[in-house]
Amino acid sequence: MAFPQLDPARFDLARFLAEDWQKRPALIRNPWTAWHNPLEPDELAGLACEDGIESRLIVRAAGGPVMENGPLPEDRFAALDGESWTILVQAVDQHVPDVAALIEPFRFVPDWRIDDVMVSYATDGAGVGAHFDQYDVFLVQGLGRRRWRVGPRCGDDTPLLPHEDLRLIADFEASGDWVLEPGDILYVPPGFAHDGAAVGDDCMTYSIGFRAPSRAELVEGWCDHVAALLPEMDRYADPDLAPQAHPAEIAPAAIDRLHAMVLDALSDRAAFARWFAHHTTLPKYPDADWRPEAVPTEDEVRTALADGTRVARNPAHRFAILREDGGTLLYADGERFVCPGAAVAAAEALCASPATTLPPSVEAVTLVTALIAQGSLSFMDEDDEADWD
Repeated sequence: MAFPQLDPARFDLARFLAEDWQKRPALIRNPWTAWHNPLEPDELAGLACEDGIESRLIVRAAGGPVMENGPLPEDRFAALDGESWTILVQAVDQHVPDVAALIEPFRFVPDWRIDDVMVSYATDGAGVGAHFDQYDVFLVQGLGRRRWRVGPRCGDDTPLLPHEDLRLIADFEASGDWVLEPGDILYVPPGFAHDGAAVGDDCMTYSIGFRAPSRAELVEGWCDHVAALLPEMDRYADPDLAPQAHPAEIAPAAIDRLHAMVLDALSDRAAFARWFAHHTTLPKYPDADWRPEAVPTEDEVRTALADGTRVARNPAHRFAILREDGGTLLYADGERFVCPGAAVAAAEALCASPATTLPPSVEAVTLVTALIAQGSLSFMDEDDEADWD
């Protein structure tokens, strides 16, 4: 697998982060050392027909766009002859290694922010329509041409068109208008309106999206986690109770005590860090089972590592490292692995690169065996392919 590289002479990362990141849309004209489209349209169409893969077909109609959810029947595309349509397939990086490689150049954003790579194909004039997202996205033109128009930052009060499936902006006014060629990138920060339409056929776009948890999501998840661990006997008490002027009043002292009970229970930063590392590494599609049919023994893992066999991260799995005063923890798919001794360097190496070799230390062997057992890692064969079946 060859990872695409951004040419620093054509992409100034420091300037991008200072002037554009989460501030304004930015057009980046073909910053690659050598651009190569990693997926053919027929392959994308095939993925849209598979069970367990999230996909959407949007067809332009007189009454507005019509959306169909996949998996699509194999003969659906033949029936679209002459119509204007686009297909969107989520998490293609989990199924196509060359698409997963597109994430590597953007790892200046922390891994825990990465969502997936959505790939779209559109016929002439087709697109989703004017909309806005709640996350950062790099729109990489892979094949053909697409016209992108961008508008102002939107919010909860932005008027939307009535539609059962799509959140389309009612009154879209563009402030930027560009046609992207293969290799060009459009960066769109959260909340900015944008509208892309294919210019000609065979238009493919790769959307590298980044997660941004909402405050509501964090509060709900952390509170639910804490509440599940609190004992039933941990209750309000007022041993210093004194008579009050009116029995119906909730006295300020009671409010203070109740408020403190809640805040004290939620204020453990170390516990929050562990919960968040678990939460943010949960798989995007939890029903998918990537575990191998046969798990190698520690002796087999030790031999393979000693022979220099590379281990590869499953692109469908999420990894994160958490540092604590007491040591280093590796999280994979929400599971926590304590990393003693040489396991720290092994965990760092596994997270640094999609595929790597490791010294066969006792700690590394134990860690790798456990990660293979849950489908997070696999050994690579002589053709540099990993088995995720």
